[in-house]
Amino acid sequence: MSATARRDVFQAISDPTRREIINLIAHEPMNLNAIADKFNISRPAISNHIKILTECGMVIITQQGRERFCGAKLDTLGEVSDWIDQYRVFWMEKFDSLDKYINKIQHKNQPK
Repeated sequence: MSATARRDVFQAISDPTRREIINLIAHEPMNLNAIADKFNISRPAISNHIKILTECGMVIITQQGRERFCGAKLDTLGEVSDWIDQYRVFWMEKFDSLDKYINKIQHKNQPK
């Protein structure tokens, strides 16, 4: 990745393993070995996922003695929520229109 390119939260959540890592550490920080033990992939692969999550700003690594702990920084998910909100408004308008149409048809078909 070039020095000018920036990883973002969308890259972080695009991979199911990274989503599961975020889920694991969302409640409490875990050391790298404990995270790796939860998966059937190599420790270097987990380390690479952690590196990407760190570059995306979703994981903070702290050193405690000889251990490195990964903690989730979930406020970055606000960017995803903001992006989704624009589509939520779009779909709510569509559902409102559909609801009005259904009500109109039901009203027409009621016996007089």
